[in-house]
Amino acid sequence: MKNITLTVDEDVLEKVKVVAAEQRTSVNALVREFLASLVAREKSKDEARQALLELAREQAGDMGVQKWNREALYDR
Repeated sequence: MKNITLTVDEDVLEKVKVVAAEQRTSVNALVREFLASLVAREKSKDEARQALLELAREQAGDMGVQKWNREALYDR
């Protein structure tokens, strides 16, 4: 694992320390969990986006033979 240095407002840090204590964990563990979940969400979005693009590429996109005109669309 790599160490990183973060700068956080003092009041935020104090509140995070309380949250960490309530969860019987450390601020470090909370940050690690947050970053891991952020990466997992982005990976999930990327996978969904790729699946959608693949589906679009695979589909013929046949809209039929109907030819629309202005009068039919707007029922004038």
